Amino acid sequence: MPSISTSGAETIQTTMDFLPLQGTDYVEFYVANAKQAAHFYKTAFGFQSLAYAGPETGVMDRVSYVIRQEKLTFMLTTSLRMNTEIADHVYKHGDGVKVLALKVQDAADAWQQTTARGGKSYLEPVTLSDENGEIILSGIHTYGETVHLFVERQNYNGVFMPGFREWKSGYNPAPTGLLYVDHCV
Repeated sequence: MPSISTSGAETIQTTMDFLPLQGTDYVEFYVANAKQAAHFYKTAFGFQSLAYAGPETGVMDRVSYVIRQEKLTFMLTTSLRMNTEIADHVYKHGDGVKVLALKVQDAADAWQQTTARGGKSYLEPVTLSDENGEIILSGIHTYGETVHLFVERQNYNGVFMPGFREWKSGYNPAPTGLLYVDHCV
């Protein structure tokens, strides 16, 4: 265990952070109508269009709109079918946060470290790739039905992640000053 000596006779023991987080990557909401929710967040809070995934991009079971303001990225996702995890979550809870995605240097190690300490696995490490590179995701359950995903994206240069394309919109209201996720409850 590393230690730090002070000017006096005492020594302070320090420990290495087993899960060095680099901040919030994105927050995913499961919603009844992703396009309408994206319009609301743009209108009410000044978010800008970023990315889209759906049947047009090869994602056949859901539609997701990604919006951003400064370091705050929201993904708004709607199921295109009944009796799916997304549809059931919206039916049970209404629109709400499902995923808090956290940036990490190594998603596989983050999953290993958290599950070794008793975290319940939600997603074993998986690599998503396209012509823009790769992203590695893993995740654990937290409280209720909310999950934490660990996102390793240093080898990805696309607009958001594989399966998404840039979403351009003529409607882009002025930002309202939101900067980043401070905390989630």
